[in-house]
Amino acid sequence: MRISTTIFLTDETITPVRLARELEERGFAGLYLPEHTHIPIERATPYPAAGIELPREYGRTLDPFVALGQASAVTERLELGTGITLITEHDPIALAKQIATLDHLSGGRFTLGVGFGWNKEEAADHGVEWATRRELGRERMALMRALWADEPTAYEGDFGVSVRASHAYPKPAGGAPRTLIGGAAGPKLFAQIAEYADGWMPIGGRGLTQSMPVLREAWEKAGRDPKTLQVVPYAVLPNPGKLAHYEELGCEEVVLQLPPGDETEVLGVLDEYARYLP
Repeated sequence: MRISTTIFLTDETITPVRLARELEERGFAGLYLPEHTHIPIERATPYPAAGIELPREYGRTLDPFVALGQASAVTERLELGTGITLITEHDPIALAKQIATLDHLSGGRFTLGVGFGWNKEEAADHGVEWATRRELGRERMALMRALWADEPTAYEGDFGVSVRASHAYPKPAGGAPRTLIGGAAGPKLFAQIAEYADGWMPIGGRGLTQSMPVLREAWEKAGRDPKTLQVVPYAVLPNPGKLAHYEELGCEEVVLQLPPGDETEVLGVLDEYARYLP
C-alpha cells in the first residue's frame, strides 16, 4: 500500500519545496494539499469537527496549485494531488487549464481530489447556491472533460456552465487526471463517484467496512469495472492496525495527516511515519 501525506501548508509552515524534497527522498508516495480561498469572519457554518474551534491554518492555506507547482519542479517521482479542490469556487475553464498544465509539467503525476465544501459563507462569496452545489460541480467537471478531450468538444449544462468547441492545450496525461471525490458516504455522493470519478477519498477512513460494499454496488450498477474502483482514505492519523485494515479492504493508497507546523515539527513526524513505508 502506498503511503502519501497531506498537510495544511501556510505562510507559517514548512515550505512546499522543502517538504516535497524530503517526501521523495524518504520514499513517500505523494503529497496532497487542501484548499480554502478565504474564511469569512462572520459565519454561521459550524466547523465539522464538533466542539472544536476552526483551526488557525484554515484561513492561511497556500493556493494548492501554486504550491504543487513548486513541489513538482523539485521532484521527479512524488505524486501530487489536491485534497480537495473546491470545484464550485473556480471558473472551470481556467481550472481546466491549471490542472492540465500542472499534470503536463509534472509528467502526469497529478490527482484531482474534488469536493463540494462545508463552509456556506465561503461558497456564497463565490456566488454558489448551496443547495445545488453538487449538481454545479458535476457540470463543471463535465466542462473540464470537454476541454481535455482529444477533439474540440462543446459542452452546455443547466447551471450556466458552457464552453464552445475549442482548442485547449496542453492535455492532461491520459486524457484526464485521476479524479477522486471527497465527502461523507451516501447515495448522492456514490452516484457521482460512479458517474465520472475514479474513486472515493473518505476523510479519516471511518466506516469503510460498511460503506465500501455500498459504493461497489453503485459502481457496478453504473457499468464500471469493479477492478478499477479506487478508495483512498484521507487525512488519516495512522496506527499499524488501522493501516492493515485498509489494506485488507483493498485500499492501495492511504494519505496520512501531517501537522501544520514548521520544518522541525513536520520532519519529526515524517520520521515517525517512516515505519509505515513499504
